[in-house]
Amino acid sequence: MQTQDTTVSDEWYDANDMRVTAIDAHAHVFVRGLPLARQRRHAPDYDATLDAYAGHLLANGVSHAVLVQPSFLGTDNTFFLDVAKRYPQRFRGVAVVDCAVTDAELALLDHTGVVGIRLNLIGLPLPQLSAPDWRRLLTRVNTLGWHVEVHREAVDLHAVVGPLLEQRCTVVVDHFGRPDPYSAASDPGFQYLLSVAGTGRVWVKLSAAYRSASSEDGAALGTSLAGRLLDAYTPERLVWGSDWPHTQHQQLVDYDATRRALDQWVPDATQRESILTRSARTLYRFE
Repeated sequence: MQTQDTTVSDEWYDANDMRVTAIDAHAHVFVRGLPLARQRRHAPDYDATLDAYAGHLLANGVSHAVLVQPSFLGTDNTFFLDVAKRYPQRFRGVAVVDCAVTDAELALLDHTGVVGIRLNLIGLPLPQLSAPDWRRLLTRVNTLGWHVEVHREAVDLHAVVGPLLEQRCTVVVDHFGRPDPYSAASDPGFQYLLSVAGTGRVWVKLSAAYRSASSEDGAALGTSLAGRLLDAYTPERLVWGSDWPHTQHQQLVDYDATRRALDQWVPDATQRESILTRSARTLYRFE
């Protein structure tokens, strides 16, 4: 297996300055040649290295980040965890596991900065989260104090988020909830997402609006969705993510554009500051 790039910019990684200036709650690192999951939607033909990512963080004043296991690497979390091990004060992680994961494996993930598991269900059958093996896994996730991150089109959110809430999980919904690009905020699935804000156990990522847009960068769509989410969730349960390196959409956006988009989505500076710092710091357990 290839090893992770170790030439992180010293200017970005200053061990003497751990102030939280902004948190990017969704990014991926990988290189070509890693073992790929048997079931995958795509496989990038480029590298997304730690050094390249750190350069974007530095240029945009982002001090901390959350690395999310890419779907095409399956449950082999080794590569992104290598980053978290080296810079535990700067990074947190969201892993992908299956129900057969052992307690020892979960403990190791917890020790290396993982704070949640991801259910990336795009293009996959919906899991039976009420089945005994899933219930056992979710109980263990709850015991660790982790959250469950959900990536699924809005139309099916009720069938995933509902059972997770019944299991008393903390839930993080990816990418504005992935509403239908034509229905947008009127999508019944997005309306369901707004309806569960009152539980106090659901968070939403303001990220990757382009994944729900029709051949656009998603900036305008994100503005309309963010307004509704701010009303329902308040800034305290919203976080922002770049979705770097914007897999399958890198021709539409870059890191700078995703950071600027947040300014458009949340024009109030105080609300934006809360989303970028206090909210994400609480959810991802940055000290």
